[in-house]
Amino acid sequence: APANINPVVVFHHGAGHSGLSFALTAQNMKNLTKGQCSMISIDARGHGETQTSNDHDFSVTTLANDLANVLKTLYKDEKPDLILVGHSMGGSVVVDVAYRKLLPNVVGVCVLDVVEGSAMDALASMNRILSTRPKHFQSIEQAVEWGIKSNTVRNLESAKVSFPSLVRASETGGYQWRTDLSKTAPYWTEWFNQLSSKFLGSPVAKLLILAGTDRLDKPLMIGQMQGKFQLHIVPEAGHFVQEDAPGNTAQCLVEFWKRSKRLVLPPKVQIKK
Repeated sequence: APANINPVVVFHHGAGHSGLSFALTAQNMKNLTKGQCSMISIDARGHGETQTSNDHDFSVTTLANDLANVLKTLYKDEKPDLILVGHSMGGSVVVDVAYRKLLPNVVGVCVLDVVEGSAMDALASMNRILSTRPKHFQSIEQAVEWGIKSNTVRNLESAKVSFPSLVRASETGGYQWRTDLSKTAPYWTEWFNQLSSKFLGSPVAKLLILAGTDRLDKPLMIGQMQGKFQLHIVPEAGHFVQEDAPGNTAQCLVEFWKRSKRLVLPPKVQIKK
């Protein structure tokens, strides 16, 4: 990338969430990098403010192509160094972009709190978990309050930023979820199948940030012992690591960015004979 173009950290949220899930992490990163790093956080199709001709196609291939197409359109010929950061479902998306080499200028990929083994195990209980979520809220404030009381997000400051984007005014009054997560069910297995091998096989620098040490599956345990990726644990956070611990997450991402920067060699000096 040309020396005058800032590297870009690209955030992709998880299912049912929005780009604002990374608001506080991005704010912390901006302060830590003093403007040396640009950041983008997108709303995936069927989420947040994004609308497409098919808002119910949540296949990992489609979502990865969406992300790549947005970045190609945005940067055209500039090609800044990119670090892709994905949370949960978004982790599968950014890994797919890196693994399939959809963008030539990706220098690093970071996955937040999703591991193939534990994710596949958890799918059996997903419908039960969804059935316990309220379908409607009387106000946006009530949605934020539910986010905290349900322990979905543990940081009130972040919930106040992210949760308003997760609901929409309902035709019958009050508010309902922007994204119907039950519509994503056909894609759950696909999101996480082969995630570990694709992550380990991506030809870029790799970082895995987890909320607990018990979530590594066998391929990742072996990969970590072989030094194939960096592992960072955030014990004070729940699943939404970037919201619960934005300072810790930002610090880790900034250090990862600095380590992943391309080495720019000085021009060769011609020695006179």
